[in-house]
Amino acid sequence: MPMIERMRLDHAAAVLVFERENRAYFAASVSDRGDDYFTGFQQRFRLLLAEQDAGVCHFHVVVGDDGQVLGRVNLVDVADGSAELGFRVAQKAAGQGVATAAVRQVCATAARDYGLRSLRASAAADNAGSRAVLSRVGFVPTGEEILLAGRPGHRYLLSLAGPTPH
Repeated sequence: MPMIERMRLDHAAAVLVFERENRAYFAASVSDRGDDYFTGFQQRFRLLLAEQDAGVCHFHVVVGDDGQVLGRVNLVDVADGSAELGFRVAQKAAGQGVATAAVRQVCATAARDYGLRSLRASAAADNAGSRAVLSRVGFVPTGEEILLAGRPGHRYLLSLAGPTPH
């Protein structure tokens, strides 16, 4: 069963493999990170960890039994008891409940360990998988329509003030 771990420097190599192996798969549903992301990966990774140390963001990896990174769940723009949730799961782990379990666990961690009271998220209208994950975890559409890399999308909100997401 995959485990969620707070991202650390020793995850860098596995995260890079995950991003490279799934680049085309991710680009089909979210904007591509671009070549610069990969050429400057080590420096960018260290900057992310510095943001995490400052409490501005909380980054998590989904690690399989073999130590391979199967996904990422991030909480960014942490302020005023709220953050923006983003997630991605490897193509080989898609459709197996990995994203739903990982997002649920990070939502519980957000409330318990980070003191957050609400989370925001976005999903492209044509990204049925991400919309389903958000719905299963308890995110509700706000009614706000947005553009995500030029594609129509929707905003979602999850209150963490009530019972911990399960």
